[in-house]
Amino acid sequence: MKNLVILGGGYGGMKILSELLPNDLPEDVRITLVDRVPYHCLKTEYYALAAGTVSDKELRVSFPEHPQLEIKYGEVIGIEKDNKKVLLKDSEPISYDDLVIGLGCEDKYHGVPGADQYTYSIQSIEKSRKTYSVLNNLGPGSVVGIVGAGLSGVELASELSESRGDLKIKLFDRGKHILPAFPDRLSKYVENWFHKNNVEIINNSNITKVEENLLYNHDKPIPCDVIVWTAGIQANKVVRELGEEMDRSGRLIITPRHHLPNDEHVFILGDCASLPHAPSAQLAEGQAEQIVEVLKKRWNGEEPPVQFPTIKLKGVLGSLGKKHGFGMMADRAITGRVARLLKSGVLWLYKYHNG
Repeated sequence: MKNLVILGGGYGGMKILSELLPNDLPEDVRITLVDRVPYHCLKTEYYALAAGTVSDKELRVSFPEHPQLEIKYGEVIGIEKDNKKVLLKDSEPISYDDLVIGLGCEDKYHGVPGADQYTYSIQSIEKSRKTYSVLNNLGPGSVVGIVGAGLSGVELASELSESRGDLKIKLFDRGKHILPAFPDRLSKYVENWFHKNNVEIINNSNITKVEENLLYNHDKPIPCDVIVWTAGIQANKVVRELGEEMDRSGRLIITPRHHLPNDEHVFILGDCASLPHAPSAQLAEGQAEQIVEVLKKRWNGEEPPVQFPTIKLKGVLGSLGKKHGFGMMADRAITGRVARLLKSGVLWLYKYHNG
């Protein structure tokens, strides 16, 4: 039996499973899925868990069940490519014939002293739970500093402003406008929403240091009861320590077939892969479909395609609380209730299809 090992049950890993199971996996191939938790987590909604507007259970989707699928719960601590083994913490190594690395990302602190020690995160289900716990236990009038005004920071700030209107929320952003990846019209729409909902935006910020309950902006201390970091991501530490060629974000350089240039049996998926687009669930799923095509061709003794079509992204949607939203669909900016309804619909369809 050949063993296909998938590290990480995120959006890409789930897509590979749905493409192969129940009927498209050869009888001589088994799959081992490794994850730290016993279910798929809806990472795009971690901001709502941290803000306390959804329950933990609402963000879980069960992994599929199949006789040729083994789910291994554990933490990956290393990969021995020469021996084709995955090293796990407190568990025996796993041997593989083909390996898909989809371990996701971690916060990137850009060398800011104290940021890793004194800030909270929404990059994993475990960290989002901790962030919820500290935010939920704050007293009225407490100050929450959110560093980074990309999609995650904006959604967290807006959701928190609705669930805890008694808090003082400060959103720190390096640029002149928040959401730099979006058109100015969308950025200004979101900024106006924040002004109406008493979220303070601090533009042109430069966080130079973090201490306990102190955020230094341009070296000026700003007292905060809780600080949440949403100011950048990098590939998982295990991926960064593989010794392979990386881009500036620590993501691995891959071939058009999504595997390492020097090892056609090691595929890099999602946040760990260097791709032209910003990491997203859609991008990971698009990659997964193409990786499955490569694997199927090889299992059948055929040559996989040399190139694949460019992965088409349908758009990006963000929420502003439970009633408003914003986004880009087919290069068209949308705002208000329609954007929020679309995002809710996309989430419902995903859970319905995979649940």
